Amino acid sequence: MIEIGKRGLLGLAGAALAAPAFAQGTFPTRTVSMIVPFAAGGPTDTVARLIAQAMSTNLGHTVVVENVGGAGGTLGAQRCAQARPDGYTVLLHHIGMATIPTLYRRLAYDPINGFETIGLVTEVPMTLVGRNALPAQNMAELVALVKREGERLNYANAGIGAASHLCGLLLMQAMGTRMTTVPYRGTGPAMNDLLAGTVDLMCDQTTNTTEQIKAGGIRAFAVTTADRLESLPDLPTAAQGGLPGFEVSVWHGLYAPKGTPAPIITRLNQALVAALQDSNVGTRFAALGTSPVPVARATPAAHREFWQADIAKWRPLIQAAGQFAD
Repeated sequence: MIEIGKRGLLGLAGAALAAPAFAQGTFPTRTVSMIVPFAAGGPTDTVARLIAQAMSTNLGHTVVVENVGGAGGTLGAQRCAQARPDGYTVLLHHIGMATIPTLYRRLAYDPINGFETIGLVTEVPMTLVGRNALPAQNMAELVALVKREGERLNYANAGIGAASHLCGLLLMQAMGTRMTTVPYRGTGPAMNDLLAGTVDLMCDQTTNTTEQIKAGGIRAFAVTTADRLESLPDLPTAAQGGLPGFEVSVWHGLYAPKGTPAPIITRLNQALVAALQDSNVGTRFAALGTSPVPVARATPAAHREFWQADIAKWRPLIQAAGQFAD
């Protein structure tokens, strides 16, 4: 007869209780929280809500979007990194995951090793847009206006580290002229002020600008990709408009806290892949000027490799600009 001490019994009991929760076949048994580290109504929020709805169908339990904005996306990322690694808290973040490690030198979490990758979601083109009353009708006139007016022009962004901030850095570098930057707590509020004519310019993802451009609420000057978009065929690229070398797109990925068991990561990835193949998601993405990534890029391994490469790409650019968030 084998004798087991009190501590051993407690350990076995704990393991027995924990096993069902971490078994791939039984996850999830309740609602999953998808953290978006930006304000509601912004482009990353739009992507998250489409994906969350489709993942809910596959998982059999609701995936609820939780907006935790502030500090360039680091507050929401920290919430996820410090959450219990049981699969019930995930993070949908954009290109900021590649720039935060350089932009922020003092963080309460590890921005690289604090997460498990689940899969890439989409790469979204960006558009350079302005208020309708801006005295420039096209990209060439805008470049001339910016060079003439400089810091008398206001450029809105969603905060340091946000995609709109990064795009602005590249824009001003390409034009060789600085503008006055106006940071907001999210792209939604920034877009509202652009529509109202309070600010002059903004560079934002097509998921947030396409409908406003088509409705005539804002003026579009260029798309930041090498080729024109099917959703906005009349909008020239920056290069076609006279500003070569100004190209940037915003990728989104799904993360879980470090230490989340592999079977749960696999189950979440299965739900993500199913969401990316959902016809409604594809249709909605296309209307917003983007598309789901190919399945081969939606794996945890492909996601991590791409993420690490992008960290290496942005680090020297941010260091050269000398603009840090802390």
